[in-house]
Parts: sequence; C-alpha cells; structure tokens
Amino acid sequence: MSATVNQNRKELFGHPVGLFVLFFTEMWERFSYYGMRGILVLYMATSATAIDPGLGWSNKDAIWLYGWYTMLVYVASIPGGWIADKFLGQKKTVMLGGLLLCFGHGILAIPQNWAFFTGLILIILGVGGLKPNISTMVGGLYQEGDIRRDSGFTIFYIGINIGAFLASITVGLVAYYYGWHYGFGLAGIGMVLGQLVFIWGQKFLKGVGEFTGGSQASDEERAAAKRPLNSIEKDRVVVLLISFLIVVVFWGAFEQAGGLMNLYTDAKVDRTTGWSSLAEIPAAVFQSLNAGYIIIFGTVIGGFWIWWKKKGRESSSLFKMAVGTIIMGLGYVFMMFASQEASAETFGKAAMVWIFLAYLFHTIGELCTSPVALSFITKLAPLKYASIMMGVYFAATGFGNKLAGSIGEASQLEPFAGKMVVSKQDVIPFMTKDEIEIKNAQKEIVKIVDYPINEDKNFSIKSKVYAENGAVVYKEFESGTDLNSLFELSTEEDSNTDELLATLTENNITASNPYHAKLVFEKDKDKAQITENKGDGKDYGVSFVLEEQQSEVEYATFKWLVIFTVAFGLLLILFLKKLKKLTHGAEDRERDMKHEEAEGFEIADN
Repeated sequence: MSATVNQNRKELFGHPVGLFVLFFTEMWERFSYYGMRGILVLYMATSATAIDPGLGWSNKDAIWLYGWYTMLVYVASIPGGWIADKFLGQKKTVMLGGLLLCFGHGILAIPQNWAFFTGLILIILGVGGLKPNISTMVGGLYQEGDIRRDSGFTIFYIGINIGAFLASITVGLVAYYYGWHYGFGLAGIGMVLGQLVFIWGQKFLKGVGEFTGGSQASDEERAAAKRPLNSIEKDRVVVLLISFLIVVVFWGAFEQAGGLMNLYTDAKVDRTTGWSSLAEIPAAVFQSLNAGYIIIFGTVIGGFWIWWKKKGRESSSLFKMAVGTIIMGLGYVFMMFASQEASAETFGKAAMVWIFLAYLFHTIGELCTSPVALSFITKLAPLKYASIMMGVYFAATGFGNKLAGSIGEASQLEPFAGKMVVSKQDVIPFMTKDEIEIKNAQKEIVKIVDYPINEDKNFSIKSKVYAENGAVVYKEFESGTDLNSLFELSTEEDSNTDELLATLTENNITASNPYHAKLVFEKDKDKAQITENKGDGKDYGVSFVLEEQQSEVEYATFKWLVIFTVAFGLLLILFLKKLKKLTHGAEDRERDMKHEEAEGFEIADN
C-alpha cells in the first residue's frame, strides 16, 4: 500500500477527493464486469438456433465455464499485485488493466466464437491488473489509524454496486430486447468511461499507488521494501491467510448468484408482471437486487457497526466477517422455500418474493464481510507486500467463485439425450403455432406466426415418465398420448434407457405415480445454418432431465449451503479470541483523526 504523502489532501464530504475518482473508476469497471457476468451463463445456455443465438451449451457446462472464468478473473489479481509491487506501482498497473478491459469487452461484442474466448482472456488479465491495486490505492488515501478508512471502503464499495446495479438492469434489458452482443457492447462502453475517469483524476492521486522502488516513493515505503518482516508482521500475515479461508467459504456460497440462482430464476421463478410494457422480467435483471440493496443498506450497516462498537461490544473485522457469513447463508433458507413451492405442483414455479428475500440476506451478509475484508487487509498487510496480499485476497475470492461453480455444476443433472426419429408431420400435432421472431432477407428481425419446427426453432413437450413392464413409457402430460415413437435415447454411457429405467424402478415410479420431464427438441446448430435444410424437420436432438430429481438436487444444494455457512461462521466466533491475539491490537487503536493522542496501528511496531 502506498503511504499517504500529502496529509492535507483536498477533501469532499469528509474524504479525500481521490476516493471519489477511484469510486467512479471502479463503478464503471464493475458496470462492465457485472453487466457481462449477468448475461454470461444465460448466453452460453441459450440455444445456438435461437433468433439471438447463444452457445447452445447445457446448464451444467455453462456453470462449469462460469466457475473457471470467475476464478481466473480473481486469481489473476496475484500476478497483478506482484507486477504493481515489483515493477509498475499500483497506479500504472490499474491503467494497464483498464486498457486490457476496454479491448476485452470490445472484442466480446463481436458475434464470433474466437471473439468470445479472446474477450474473456483479456478481461481476466485486465481485472487482475485493476481490481487489487485500485482497492489498495483506497487504503493509501488515509493516514495510519484514520477511523475513516472503513467508511471510505464502504463508500468505495457502494460505488462498485451502483455500477453493478445499473449494469444488471440496462445490460440485461438490452441483451433481452436487442441481442446478447449488444449487451456485451454496452458493458464495454462502461469500461471506457471508467478509464477516462481514472485518467482525468490523476491530479487527485499524486503520491498514491506509486512504485515503491521509484523516486516518488516515500522514505517509509523504501525502508519497508528492504527490511525483513518482524514477528508482529508475520503473525498478522497468518491472520490474513486465515481470513482468506473465510473469503473462500463466503464467496463459494454467495456466488451462486451468477450461476445456479441465475438459471433457477430463469427456469423456475414466475417472472410475469402483468404490465403491458414489461410482461416478463428478464432473469438477468434480478442480478441488480444485490447491488440495489447495497446502495440502500450500505451506510445503514456501516452505521450499525459504528454504533455497536461505541457500545463497547465485539466489533472486530473477524467477528463481522463471521456474522456476515452466517447471515448470507441464511438467505438460502428462502431458496429452500422457493424450491418447495415450485415443486408443490407439476412444472410449477416459485414466487419472485423468495428471490427478493434471498438476495436481501445475501447482501446484508456481504456488507458485513466484503468491505470489511478489504479494509482489514490494508490494516494488517506489511507495506512491502500490500498489493500482493490484496492480490491473494482476490485470488481467494476467485477460489470461492470456482467453488461456487463446482457446487452449481453439481446441482445440475446430466440430461438424458437422444434424437427425434419421426418426420415433422408426426410431431406437429404436439405443438402449437407461436409468435416467432426471425430475421428476414434484409437481416431485420420480424415476427411471424408459425410452428417452431418450420423455422428450425426449439420446441418442447411436457411428458409423464414412468416404468411399465420393463420399459420406459412417455405420455403427453395433458392428453396422455404416447410419445415413445417420437424419439429414441442415445446408447452412450450415462444417457441411455437402461440408466433411466433403473432410476424409475428404484424409485417405484409407475403410471399412478409418474415422474415428469420437459422434452426439449433442438435442431443441430450446424445443420440449421444450411439454408436448404430450413424447415425440413430433420436432425433434431432431444434432451431432458427428470423434474422431480432436479428439484430434489437443487433443494439439497440450498439446504447444505445453509448448514455449512452457518456452522462455519459459528466456528469462527468460537476461535475469535485466539485469532484476535495474532493481530497484536491492529484494530484496537483506531481513532478519529481529530484525537491526536491515539497511536497509529498500520505498520507493526518494532
């Protein structure tokens, strides 16, 4: 962390003006990141033959990539912090990261497979350079022991979430109405604005984030860069490493938002509004709830902890993080209720209120944990390793994201798959004419009314599934018409009739007590690109999962998220005193800068 060179910085609303430069820079960077994140899984899971094609991946595969991507975004903070500490300084590394992000988001707007993966790689590198170092610069704006530091990080955190809130709504709606790549493009525009703000605000950041090996570094920074860590600093590093475990657990549960909860909201939540202007709320827009709650409750939660501390009660960062983990975990109780409600009737859906309540608890937990963790690092990290420790924090966040992806992936059943074996004339009786959006010869999107199969679009048939006389039987959900003749399952391992039959038999699933499935028919995406094949009704595959089994797995996932996070938070509180001893009073001497009799705490006493 860069020491504060100018102790009489120009202030705005009681904080250095530089805080608001970093506030708006990070706000627009998060606009770009969360805008893209909100539609990423939905884009990958959208059919490749849709009017606005996605990648056509299964939910399981989409969450798998999402987990790896979000992990790498944050793990890249380790080399980003190392580059800042060893070569460029935080300020220049933030500038470089911002440029990479501008290029990454711009390329992502190109509707090509190569552009999709190239854009993701550049975004990973850009976030790695920008994210840890801009957070470290916030700490560098304040003198040692300044009690405003926590509130400064809370203000900064609100900026992050204003960007996330605006992105989730605007990018989600633009992607829904105009196309995925317009949504990606809008996210890129946000990043460009953030970069321009950072360039403009350099005059308010003099002496902050400079390279410690350079001529602009303070004497304190140069001395700290050379000397070895003392025993107190080593103990504090140990506490930081333990706190990173909290971070992994917290984000492993919290970050279901962009994966499992995003897909669950899309498929199993009643998003209809009854409004003529917006009949159905796009699933990606619900990602704005977390950011919106932070904007509303950010200062309230911060004020509560200040009041709590003045009352002389336990208010250490580790305690706040433990409490935050517990509260966040309790948010999944509402997802359990949602799962029960959706499962109460066949092909049922849950009310939106459960999503609102779940995100509310997740947000309160986040406000108790994330900004506190950022501030905690700037208090305990040795000066020479400030950016690296911030990088390790974001790497821990990345591992938490990967854990979230693995949990979300495990919650999605591998679909049974096969192929349609009849002509379109045989399957048309099981579908109705729908209003379909297509592109005409002039590449304009127009609406027509036709059977989906005539336009090579997906269609689905709701079915009862049960075992009878040693065979799997499929019956149309409402009419009871036999569907077995329409398709046959693949003989590949893990997706064949024998496995399905064994599942049905083991669970005693019969005609009087059937399972249910939504049979999704989708044309091969390569064959759909051939104009001569349009509307021939050939090359359709079919896939499905058993609704009851999928619901059981999702409910169990939500339940264990509650159990593990609450138990982990309580365990931390149990060992709180021992952990606090290793901080050597780093937080015990915080004071308002008006009370000069108090001592500093940031750099360990020799």
